[in-house]
Amino acid sequence: MTPNKEDFIKAIFELGGKEKVVTNKDLVRMLSISAASVTDMNTRLLKEELITHLPYQGVMLTEKGLLIANQLIRKHRIWEVFLAEKLGYDWNEVHADADLLEHVSSDLLIERLNIFLEEPTFDPHGGVIPNQDGTVPEIHSTPLIECRVGDRFKIQEVDDQEDFLEYLLYKKVHLGKEYTLAEIEPYDGPLTLETPAGEKTVIGHKAAFKIFVDIIE
Repeated sequence: MTPNKEDFIKAIFELGGKEKVVTNKDLVRMLSISAASVTDMNTRLLKEELITHLPYQGVMLTEKGLLIANQLIRKHRIWEVFLAEKLGYDWNEVHADADLLEHVSSDLLIERLNIFLEEPTFDPHGGVIPNQDGTVPEIHSTPLIECRVGDRFKIQEVDDQEDFLEYLLYKKVHLGKEYTLAEIEPYDGPLTLETPAGEKTVIGHKAAFKIFVDIIE
């Protein structure tokens, strides 16, 4: 399968194509390609039974397409772990190079790399790594925006957009770090997080939609 097809399938997945219809406009915007190119690629993937098409609406991944998407994500996230743990990349630096490496890595290389890394289950952003067979372990987390004042939690996963990761680095918010939600300002105001040592961090309301936590009972 060509890198272009792989990127296209992964884009459909990332836009929610496992559970909802993804429009051509969404794909044009995400992949920065023409509408004609999107239509052409949809036609190819339909022939290979990797997507289904709903007239005048858009496309969704088939089970076959979802399996390929998860295997690509597995390669990508294992490379991200390697870059972060062995080469010292920050979590906002791993995505671009992992994107390149996933397309040139054989299944054998990925499995050897997985063993070398002692079979990690999460990437540097807390994203779960799919199994070798393309299935995904079920992980439960809560969006920070749904927490209440007084809730204690650990940061479990964050959105992996580069600018957002840079924002979290600036705010010194890291995976596995424990906080209490100390305050939520009214009218969609910022949230104040407090560590057990009493250090406080203020984050924007929109950021709280992109942070997922494990509530500590």
